[in-house]
Amino acid sequence: MLKIGVLGAGHLGKIHIKCIKEIPEFNFIGFYDPDPSISGKVEKEFNVPKFGSLDSLIDAVDVVDIVTPTISHFECASKSLKKCRHVFIEKPIVTSIDEAGGLIKIANEANVKVQVGHVERFNPAFLAVEPFIDRPMFIESHRLSQFNPRGTDVPVILDLMIHDIDIILSVVKSNIKRISASGVAVVSDTPDIANARIEFDNGCVANLTASRISLKNMRKSRFFQRDAYISVDFLKKEVEFVRIKDVDPVHKSQMGFILDLGPGKGTKQILYDKPDVKPVNAIKTELESFYAAIVNNTLPSVTINDGYIALEVAHKIIEKINVASANIS
Repeated sequence: MLKIGVLGAGHLGKIHIKCIKEIPEFNFIGFYDPDPSISGKVEKEFNVPKFGSLDSLIDAVDVVDIVTPTISHFECASKSLKKCRHVFIEKPIVTSIDEAGGLIKIANEANVKVQVGHVERFNPAFLAVEPFIDRPMFIESHRLSQFNPRGTDVPVILDLMIHDIDIILSVVKSNIKRISASGVAVVSDTPDIANARIEFDNGCVANLTASRISLKNMRKSRFFQRDAYISVDFLKKEVEFVRIKDVDPVHKSQMGFILDLGPGKGTKQILYDKPDVKPVNAIKTELESFYAAIVNNTLPSVTINDGYIALEVAHKIIEKINVASANIS
């Protein structure tokens, strides 16, 4: 068993504690949170030990799960890595590109495993259709959320859009050619609603919208590729899969819609499918995958380099928004 401890016991930290306690391969040692009012409540609620300092927790475990505010990620992770602890770190990996680069260097020297908590990779809806996403050429993502003061310490790009940035980078196997973006700060000091267009060298275009001032919640992405359309509802855990294929007069499906392409162009059959989505606790699954990467000495599902690249793209989007805002003013 691997001894694991959690840094940060806020809303998400408590979810991590609950999930870890349900994973028998982990030996949950305890947690640390600098706020005594939080740590006292969590200690009683989950009947788990609280530590008095960051360093004392790191010294007591093999694996450190970092669920603190982003601004403290670098300190927590670098201290853990310098003591050769395996590190799971919530997204975004750190606040700046320089910090991310520094963390990669420390991790390489420590020769330990690091996984970044881009949890949508483990969303059961995405897992159900990921094998069928093949060279998408247009992607549209909407991540809309009702206002919640938690998370407004960073732009909506780092708070929400970065989920979709990571998903898109995981399925588009091409370098980025161009990024354009716009955004508006409405209720906080950083953009609360933003749109970005990412163009790749292979011709794929991704259009991303994120808002934390919406009247409704939405987490939906659509992938368009040759002869197929795939829709993933990350919130409702639902998927739609529409395929277009040549009509087989012998084995023609009775469930498909026949599309006449016009004189001399033949016909196509449109097949609609709504695959079953197996219920999965995404956070528990990503933590289990990290355990497997450690004991099997394999690459984590979301590597530290994945976290770095997603953060780099997010900051380029923020830069584009800042330039556009400066030009307007």
